[in-house]
Amino acid sequence: MKRFLIIVVLLGSLALFAYVGYFLYQKDQEAPVVFKTSQPVMRDIYLKTVANGSIEPRREVELKPQISGIIDELYVEAGQHVKKGQKIAKIKLIPSDVTLNSAESNVTKAKLAMEQAKLEYDRRVQLYDAQAISSQELAQFKFSYEQSVEDYNNAVNNLQLIKDGVSSRSKQTTTIITSTISGMVLDVPVKEGTQVIESNNFNDGTTVATVADMNDLIFIGKVDESEVGKIKEGMTLNITIGAIEERSFDALLEYISPKGVEDNGTIQFEIKAALTQPDSIFIRAGYSANADIILDKREQVLAVMERDITATKDSTYVEVEVGEQQFEKRELETGLSDGVFIEVVSGISEEDKVKTLN
Repeated sequence: MKRFLIIVVLLGSLALFAYVGYFLYQKDQEAPVVFKTSQPVMRDIYLKTVANGSIEPRREVELKPQISGIIDELYVEAGQHVKKGQKIAKIKLIPSDVTLNSAESNVTKAKLAMEQAKLEYDRRVQLYDAQAISSQELAQFKFSYEQSVEDYNNAVNNLQLIKDGVSSRSKQTTTIITSTISGMVLDVPVKEGTQVIESNNFNDGTTVATVADMNDLIFIGKVDESEVGKIKEGMTLNITIGAIEERSFDALLEYISPKGVEDNGTIQFEIKAALTQPDSIFIRAGYSANADIILDKREQVLAVMERDITATKDSTYVEVEVGEQQFEKRELETGLSDGVFIEVVSGISEEDKVKTLN
């Protein structure tokens, strides 16, 4: 029995030695690690930031009524081009009974006062002809009569204005809403029969239509406080619009807000840039857009991929091939980086082969 166990142990040991020998042999047969290399290239490097925003018309107005009433007629619809002064809508007045009765009562009172003043004036004219009063006293009664005539006319015009929205003294009617600029109608939020409220000091009023000049568009976006100090008016922006693929547009930075606004825990500054719009493309108001702002640039400089650089506390270097899979460290002086490529000021040449680390 002991002899059998000895034989089993010996056979197990032989099998283990055979396996270990085979493993070591296979390991020796594995191919050595071969490092890839790349050469520095001459290229442009841009340091830029991105501002998110939208495309908006520079001139956009909301047309509101000067009187309250009901939309009687609409003369335009969204997408239509209009000229300055063109009719947009007509309002039908619905005066309250209290206002109408008060205006009619004022007309009656003014008429009675005018008739009374006329009788007094005619009586004074007769007395003046009889040389019973002076011309000065006659002039006073004449002034009172003329003033009563003016009061009566004002009362009549006020009544007409309440009923029809226009008086005999005015060439313009408040019942007709006209466009204050030439442009495109972006929106008509009301329909015929809609009740509207006049615009005054206490109420913004009901918007009847929105008109904008679509030939003068601007980009409105926001820039983070960490980068707003690097931009200035007059810089060129590259605008990309999500709804218009494979196209970009130039814009000129015109405005940087002097005051930031907190947005999701960060301070953002508003910017505005005039968009260069080609005639062949129609850009709609409200499109979301991004603006690439070039903060710094280097043109045709030697550059390597930033992933191949090793940076330590004391030095920045790459490994350059000096023989077949043999590398040595070369310290670099670097410049501007765009996050992928970094400028090489000195340390290597365009003919060197740099070890690819990743």
